[in-house]
Amino acid sequence: MTAGSDLLEDPVARLVPVGLEELVERAELLTRVDRKYLVPLDDVGSLVRTLPRDAQVLEIASRRLFEYESVYFDTPDLLAYHLAAHRRRRRFKVRTRTYVDSAQCWIEVKTRGARGTTIKDRVPHLLDARTTVDPASPFVTATLAAHGIARAESMSWVPTLMTRYRRATILLPDSDSRLTVDVDLLWHDGNRPLRLQGLAVVETKTGSTASAADRLLWAHGHRPLSISKYATGLAALRPELPATRWRRTLRRHLLPYSMDAVEAYAHS
Repeated sequence: MTAGSDLLEDPVARLVPVGLEELVERAELLTRVDRKYLVPLDDVGSLVRTLPRDAQVLEIASRRLFEYESVYFDTPDLLAYHLAAHRRRRRFKVRTRTYVDSAQCWIEVKTRGARGTTIKDRVPHLLDARTTVDPASPFVTATLAAHGIARAESMSWVPTLMTRYRRATILLPDSDSRLTVDVDLLWHDGNRPLRLQGLAVVETKTGSTASAADRLLWAHGHRPLSISKYATGLAALRPELPATRWRRTLRRHLLPYSMDAVEAYAHS
């Protein structure tokens, strides 16, 4: 295991386990409010240990930390990235999500709903085809069109960014909300890798109201940040892209943990 996994392993081992079926039944939250935080790794253990007593951690085959791989797709002119950078309401993401430990793959389309909610539609995808949209093109086109994305039927897709990380997923039964803690995050745009060291990406996934985890994070001085694994990672790797929306997060929170990105921004 790597440093982030080492620091997270013991705190999640103390939680009561919950199976995947129960987690999905209680808190699948395909339409939800997402709040994201960057938390120093040294603080992650204390955060998990101070969660409500009834917090439960996803456990499958005796595992509580799982490796994820995502491949993000965009149009050749990076339409999805630019829509997000300019905060357009009709923005979207298209990605394959691979659960590495179980060798299962899905293709997912994420869009924006009312009042800032995130809507996720997904279907199973061929593992060997995780770097292409082709087998799922009808699903992707139909989903984007159904959510009001213009010219969805004429879009072509190229793999733009890959991410890998380890995740613990925690259920908060009092509100049937979820908390995910991602460590050892790696980005790769096909040219070079970028590792996020010293920080965990913590995300709460709730209904309309903040969860106990949100309130705990706020009490310890952590505030939600504008961060997207796709857009923020691509902006860090390609400093020529417009990144006004994420510039503060990049400079203040993310870049100090990545000398490669610091060097890139120093010359931008």
